[in-house]
Amino acid sequence: MAEQLTLPIVHIVAETVPEGWERAVVACWEQGARVRTQYDRPGDPESRDVLLVLAIRRPMAEPRIHRAFPGGIHDLEVYRQEVVEGIHDHWIDPTAGKWEYTYHERLTAYRVPGRAEPVDQLEYVVQALAEAPYTRRAQAITWKPWEDAGISDPACLQRMWFRVFHDELVLNVHMRSNDAFKAAFMNIYAFTDLQREVAERLSARLGREIAVGQYTHICDSFHIYGAYFEEFEGFLNTLRTRTFEQRVFRTEQVAELIAEAREEIARSLARERETGRKGL
Repeated sequence: MAEQLTLPIVHIVAETVPEGWERAVVACWEQGARVRTQYDRPGDPESRDVLLVLAIRRPMAEPRIHRAFPGGIHDLEVYRQEVVEGIHDHWIDPTAGKWEYTYHERLTAYRVPGRAEPVDQLEYVVQALAEAPYTRRAQAITWKPWEDAGISDPACLQRMWFRVFHDELVLNVHMRSNDAFKAAFMNIYAFTDLQREVAERLSARLGREIAVGQYTHICDSFHIYGAYFEEFEGFLNTLRTRTFEQRVFRTEQVAELIAEAREEIARSLARERETGRKGL
């Protein structure tokens, strides 16, 4: 194999979330450059890594869930609520060695040195789009160079850019780094649900329906870690032995599991409020 001089660029256009994630992960496996990472253990193979641009035309269309993503429905619902509702923002406590941020906290309560009040960037996005749906300025960021440079787990999500085209809200998400196999599906699932929430808030502000439009997932480094290769072979075997319909869930198929997860999450948050513990 000729030496790879730069990261391969992968461009995928898909209709739904599970289709897009599946195709992106396979493309990373097949086309990815071999690159060492800061998380490799002795003996781990080199990761596979691409620059990804994944466009999903109908992000809220069914099916919404891939059965083979690493995790369960409970994990998926917890993460969705973390991103969209901020259920674990109170876990942030870097002085105690706990979480240094959440995406929801950075998007809705972005704190800047010298400024008394945090910035609700999502509210700014909704207001900016309500005033001029075609604006190119409706974005929210997460990076804080005065805090994030040098920490052990800096934010992978960097920027969300929103715009309205023909009464559809599009969202471009920019990631500096994305674990293709272990994290990307949950990221995309939660980010598209946040896109839905912003569309609903904008609809209420404008007095007309703004639908959820195209979602684009842009990753500087979309990678599969060498430590996961054996597990990933099982995923590839699933693709070989099952039809696409057998590899996905429609939301209604797992509605009871989602409802159970929401009840358990609510109980867990109630226990935290009663005991003062932060679940970590």
